[in-house]
Amino acid sequence: MRIGVIGGGAWGTALAQVAAADGQRVILWAREPEVVESINARHVNELFLSSVPLSGSIVATDDLDALREADALLVVAPAQHVRAVLGGQDFGTKPLVLCAKGIEAGSKLLVGEVARAVQPAAPIAVLSGPTFAHEVAAGLPTAVTLACEDAALGAALADRLASPNFRPYASDDVIGAEIGGAVKNVLAIGCGVVEGAGLGQNARAALIARGFAEMTRFGLARGARAETMAGLSGLGDLVLTCSSTSSRNFSLGVGLGEGRSAHELLADRRTVAEGAFTAPVLREAAAEAGIDMPVTEAVCALLDGAPVGDVIGALLSRPLRDERE
Repeated sequence: MRIGVIGGGAWGTALAQVAAADGQRVILWAREPEVVESINARHVNELFLSSVPLSGSIVATDDLDALREADALLVVAPAQHVRAVLGGQDFGTKPLVLCAKGIEAGSKLLVGEVARAVQPAAPIAVLSGPTFAHEVAAGLPTAVTLACEDAALGAALADRLASPNFRPYASDDVIGAEIGGAVKNVLAIGCGVVEGAGLGQNARAALIARGFAEMTRFGLARGARAETMAGLSGLGDLVLTCSSTSSRNFSLGVGLGEGRSAHELLADRRTVAEGAFTAPVLREAAAEAGIDMPVTEAVCALLDGAPVGDVIGALLSRPLRDERE
C-alpha cells in the first residue's frame, strides 16, 4: 500500500517517517517551499522537526496532484484547514486517514464529517492517540487508536503502518476517536493554566479527572462509546497532553496561567494549538446539547481575556455535586 501524507508539520513528518520505516516510498505534501527543499535536499524537516534525520524514501512536494500515485492518504493538515485542502482535489475512493484533532469553527463539524462532505466517495479512518511527534519520529514506543468502520480496511491500514515501536489498536468507533482527540486539546490548555498559575499537582489531577468526565459526557451525547473515551484516543491522549510542555496546548495554558494574553501567546507560534480554536466551538456545541462542561467554559473565558484568579475562583465556588454528574 503506497502512502501519501498531507501536511508537512511535525506530526505529518513523523507519520511519513513511520510509513517509510521499511524503506517504502512515501510522498509528503507540504505548503511551505522551505520544508519541501529541506526534506528533499537534506532529509530533515528543519522548520518543524529538526531533531530527527528522515528516511531517504520520503519525497516531499508542494503539488497535491503528486499524491494521486498513493493508495491511501494520511490527512495531517490542521483541523481548521482540512476543508480547504481536501476540497480542492478529487481523491475519488482513496482511503483518507484523518490525523488532525479538532472541530471546525462555524460548522461545528468533526474533521471526519468535513472530509465526508468534500470527499464523499472516500472511505474514512481516524488515527488518534497519545503521540508527541518528535518521539514517534525517533522510533520511541507508541500506541494509537486506528478507527475505521470498514474492519478489513482498518486492518490493512494498521498492518501497513505498524512496526515494533508503533502499535495501532483497531476500533470501529470513528466518532469516539475524533471526539477524544478534539476535547483533550481544550482540557490540556486548562491543565497548563494550573501549572502556570502554580496551583499544584493535586489541582492538575482533579482537572484531568473532571475534564475526562466532560469529555465522556460530550462523547456519549454524540454517539461515541464509553470504552473509546477510556482508551488511547481519549484518556490516553488526555493524560499525555495534560502533563508536558511538549504539548502545544499545555504550553499555551502555562502562558495564560502566568497572566499573558491569548493574543500574545498565539501570535508567537509557528505551530497551531488546536485547542484555542476548538474551545469556543465545543462550548457552543455543548450548550446547544445541554451538556455541562465547566472546564471548557473556563478555558474559553481565559482565552477571551478573563483574569486567571476570577476564572479559577468561579470554578472552585461551583455548588458541590455527585461525582457522577
